[in-house]
Amino acid sequence: MGGKGSKDADQRGGNSDAVRAARQAANRAEREARRAANQARRAERKGADAAAEPARPAAASRPFNILIVAQAGRIGREALLFAASLRHSSPGWRGRLIVAEPLAEAAWVGVKVALEPTLREALTELGAEVVPFAAQHFGRNYPHGNKIEALSLLPVGEPFIFFDSDTLVTGPLEGLAIDFDRPSASMRRSASWPEPPLYGPGYGGIWKSLYDRFGLDFDSSLDLTQPDEHWERYLYFNAGWFLGPDPAEFARLFLEWALAVRDDPGDALACQSLDPWLDQIVLPLVIHALGGGRPAPELSGLDGAVTCHYRTLSLLYAREPAAAGLLVQELLRDPDLAQHFADDPAVCKLVFEAEGARMVRELIPDPAAMTEQMMRKRLKQAGLWFR
Repeated sequence: MGGKGSKDADQRGGNSDAVRAARQAANRAEREARRAANQARRAERKGADAAAEPARPAAASRPFNILIVAQAGRIGREALLFAASLRHSSPGWRGRLIVAEPLAEAAWVGVKVALEPTLREALTELGAEVVPFAAQHFGRNYPHGNKIEALSLLPVGEPFIFFDSDTLVTGPLEGLAIDFDRPSASMRRSASWPEPPLYGPGYGGIWKSLYDRFGLDFDSSLDLTQPDEHWERYLYFNAGWFLGPDPAEFARLFLEWALAVRDDPGDALACQSLDPWLDQIVLPLVIHALGGGRPAPELSGLDGAVTCHYRTLSLLYAREPAAAGLLVQELLRDPDLAQHFADDPAVCKLVFEAEGARMVRELIPDPAAMTEQMMRKRLKQAGLWFR
């Protein structure tokens, strides 16, 4: 005992610690340099704006691109509804709507993912650009990974917002004052991940293991108004929307770190489920690394009056503002749009027949008093759950 083998192990452990420390130092230096560059760009832009229009009131954000994903079936129809709501509710928005369509190859080989030609044509008529991509890493084994790999379709260096396809635009996006140099994401989330084990690391230990792994400053990510080991103390987002200044750098970190966590979760995550949470586990790390954080008050409309991440039509009628349901009904009065939903059971029952929507509202009279799981159970029992 204590011979050459243990010495070699100690040496390897020391080397590993040294490598980890060097990586953390390099990542810290990169993060500080990125933050300084972002601050310099913001100061330069503000100076130029002030010189050009010294008396101008607070302005909306600069033009930006939108990315959503569409494929055969329900997700394609949701993307069409998103595009229609965007043109209806935000007529002054002047960016590019890029619709990522996965190809039936590589990670999606053998799966019918191609959009129906009529649906692709309808998206194009609404001003969307349908762009194919080959998912190499996630695909059928983790469909949520589409949003990670599809970021590569966006123009390099141009600000962007990604939205889940099951989202409605309910107000003018062009009216939002967005600081794209400070990446952020949706705070409409719950304590879905992690689930600390009875005998093992808590919230703090699990999250800190990830920050340490990628050389990030854990303490500066904390919301110190929340108590220790309360889930909201730790940076955590819903991946229904997220934004940043440059999709290339965002995509690089998102993909690299998601693959690293998937392939080697580490001891602290040994008892944790990564599916379907992988994108939401890695997203806060990417945002923090790029100098971002929790959304500023100016972004509250992305979880409120400007966009609505409804998840399913049943949940839309159960818990979302009445205006969101009325918007869906108004959009689907257009026969050219409605024809694409003729075989959609949720739309037929809840929108075209309307009786289903009334039943949902009666089943869920007080959504604030119920969890989503409770709503789902009640809707399933009534035959009003369609996913």
